[in-house]
Amino acid sequence: MKKLEEKFFKILMIGSTVMILSILLFILYVVMKKGLPSLSWEMISQLPSGGFYLGKEGGILNAIMGSLFLIFFSVIISLMISVPVVMYLNFTLRRKSRFAAFARLTFDVLFGIPSIVYGAFGFTVMIFFGLQASLLGGIIAVSMLIIPVMIRSIDEVALLIPNDLVEATKSLGATNYETIKVIIRQLLPGISTAILLSVGRGIGDAATVLFTAGYTDSIPTSMGQPTATLPLAIFFQLSSPVEEVQNRAYAAAVVLTVIILTLSFSARYFSRKLSKNKI
Repeated sequence: MKKLEEKFFKILMIGSTVMILSILLFILYVVMKKGLPSLSWEMISQLPSGGFYLGKEGGILNAIMGSLFLIFFSVIISLMISVPVVMYLNFTLRRKSRFAAFARLTFDVLFGIPSIVYGAFGFTVMIFFGLQASLLGGIIAVSMLIIPVMIRSIDEVALLIPNDLVEATKSLGATNYETIKVIIRQLLPGISTAILLSVGRGIGDAATVLFTAGYTDSIPTSMGQPTATLPLAIFFQLSSPVEEVQNRAYAAAVVLTVIILTLSFSARYFSRKLSKNKI
């Protein structure tokens, strides 16, 4: 009976893995098949020109640069908030205190809130302060979206760090700053994984930036200007009745997919490198 159960669950795991991989490969196949014929260097390196959304010349450089600006600054802000929070929950408070448990539950709830809610909340705050849709508004909204993801990802790694390491470091006469450096070194693989998950969620989200970042055919030169993003470029181009413009949407999806895959493989590579620093 035990062998039968073992075989059943083994087949179930293999089948689930094959199904997920098949879905992923099918999505990549459809996007690449429809997008690659329309993808060109001119499309990547040029801004939209007059009549771009009617099938004429131009590209999506504005959306590419906007997405990169947005996710770069959002990740920086999220790291500046997430790492201190994780340090406080794990190495200042008792890990299993009621407050720490409540904080983790709160971040889990924030993790599950739909991205459109963050976008609507950010839009409401912008209206209250009299701000217009801009790169800054998009950065704030995306930061709110990925902070819970980053905190919980880093926190799971921090929970594995023994308290004996902290106590041993302090017993050797290390200052608080030196102790933090030792802990951060152990957290680096978790931080890289958190960045990977945050980038994957933030750069591909359209609902969060729909109300907060706006849209423009130019590259923003200041935080107060609106910015285009690849998800919104895909959305607007797919809404066009012109078939050529719709195909460009799939080409933009190819670019977005390549960016995410590149960042993912890079994060995995650095995560393995940084894992060698763990004790």
